[in-house]
Amino acid sequence: MVKDMTPQEFLERRAGGADMTLLDVREDWETTLAPVPTDLVHIPMGQIAQRLGELNPERETVVICRSGGRSLQVARFLAAQGFGRVSNLVGGILAWSRDIDPKIPQY
Repeated sequence: MVKDMTPQEFLERRAGGADMTLLDVREDWETTLAPVPTDLVHIPMGQIAQRLGELNPERETVVICRSGGRSLQVARFLAAQGFGRVSNLVGGILAWSRDIDPKIPQY
């Protein structure tokens, strides 16, 4: 089952010591234009199936994209592949820019 998580919830949980992987599934040009200012794993959506081994299914995974659509699809795919704790970062980098860091460009 995929849960929703806001950028604020993600930052609070990580600051509290939660061991989470932030998985950015945007294309390279998107991450260059509007980078997420925190540690993450970047695997474009189209490469997830081939690069699944780079992710730890035992670790909580939070998936981010531009607005939340692609990340929800990837989160559902990960859950179907046996990832037990998967969340979708609701609103994606647009929400992060709006709610956390307005210096991040919206595109």
